[in-house]
Amino acid sequence: MIKTLYLRMVITFSAAVLLSMGLSFHLFFFFNGDRLLTKTHNDLLHIGEELAAMSQHVEPGLLIPLLESISRLNESVSLALADDEGRLQAIRADESETLSKLNRSVVTRVLQGEAYENKSLRDPDAMTIGLPLTVGGRSYALFISPHFSPAARSYAASAILTVLALVLCIGSFLIAIVSRYIVHPIKKLTSATQALARGNFDVQIKLKLHDEIGILLKSFNSMAAKLQKLEQMRQDFVSNVSHEIQSPLTSIRGYSKALRQSGMKEEDRKRYLEIIERESERLSRLGDNLLKLVSLQSEHHPFHPTTFDLAEQLRRIVVTLEPQWSAKQLELQLDLPKVKFRADADQMNQVWMNLLSNAIKFTPAGGRILVRLTALTDKVKVLIQDSGIGISAEDQERIFERFYKADASRDKKTDGSGLGLSIVRTIVELHGGAVEVASKPGQGSAFTITLPIVSYNESQS
Repeated sequence: MIKTLYLRMVITFSAAVLLSMGLSFHLFFFFNGDRLLTKTHNDLLHIGEELAAMSQHVEPGLLIPLLESISRLNESVSLALADDEGRLQAIRADESETLSKLNRSVVTRVLQGEAYENKSLRDPDAMTIGLPLTVGGRSYALFISPHFSPAARSYAASAILTVLALVLCIGSFLIAIVSRYIVHPIKKLTSATQALARGNFDVQIKLKLHDEIGILLKSFNSMAAKLQKLEQMRQDFVSNVSHEIQSPLTSIRGYSKALRQSGMKEEDRKRYLEIIERESERLSRLGDNLLKLVSLQSEHHPFHPTTFDLAEQLRRIVVTLEPQWSAKQLELQLDLPKVKFRADADQMNQVWMNLLSNAIKFTPAGGRILVRLTALTDKVKVLIQDSGIGISAEDQERIFERFYKADASRDKKTDGSGLGLSIVRTIVELHGGAVEVASKPGQGSAFTITLPIVSYNESQS
């Protein structure tokens, strides 16, 4: 069995060339054979008429020498002559085959003055023309046939075979070159695929092709780039999770060892226990957020749309967070007209909780937070604006990434996991909406959530 594509292509194309040449010869003679044989017949007829005209001016004794001279000058025809007694003889010894094509009745008819034509377009060897001659008062019958000598036949066959062999060799050579050109990108793709299977995602096939193989290579490069990005995201995810977990675990371990010391003051013991409790809660929140984010990004996350008053939901979130914003003496401005909205209430509750918690966390004491709800024809907009520390332009492009924390917005007392905004964006996009941020360092931040009136997931079902 032939295992390489290159060899299969060469053999297949060579066989196709050979078959096409054979078919070409057959088709050529099928469509042009009759025309060629008709031309041969007309040429024989013309030669016969010329000989008949010349014989009228020749003595009977000079007829045979005349025909022999003409036969030597034109070896493409065979000549035979019958006298008035019906004796038939070939003009040249190698033309004796002409005699075998004739029978007595044909010779008699021509001697009696009747022309004879055997066109036999399907068999050129059987083609014969008989013409009556009158020389010196005697009647003769001249027969003309095409003459194909063995040497001519051998040469023609040799020429045809030589041409076929040359065409096959040159065609096979060119096919071998072209096949190598075609197979080369496939070999490149195979090597790259094997590298990809070994875990090397940094592979790109640099071949500029614009055909179907070129499209395949571009698709592979795109897939490899996405896999590389996915692998980088996986590594970053593992690294970030490890970092986020390691920090509270280190605190818990350190303060747990400190609690084992004897003679510790009661107030220090309580403070250490509070730190351990706070770090444990931080670990718990991290685990919950990770599970929530993974669940939201899966295809089987539960989605339970209900119709509810969006303004009322926002007010409840503000009331729930009152201890936090009251402690910092923040001014909350609410512009919440009544709007009936259909979505997954629990998921939207998480969105408002995360955004308002961030606004409170990063707004200095005595600051201001605005919550505004705007109802449009087919969508609603919720603006949550604060007068906090703001976010730089370069950080705004990444704040929705998992575990990303903008340096300017960090608060050592209220350190988060960097998953809140990622959860917000995921939930909003699941509802067919979009989230935008506008901020400048030191001038606060404004998050705008745009949602369709009918939730995207429900309209898709």
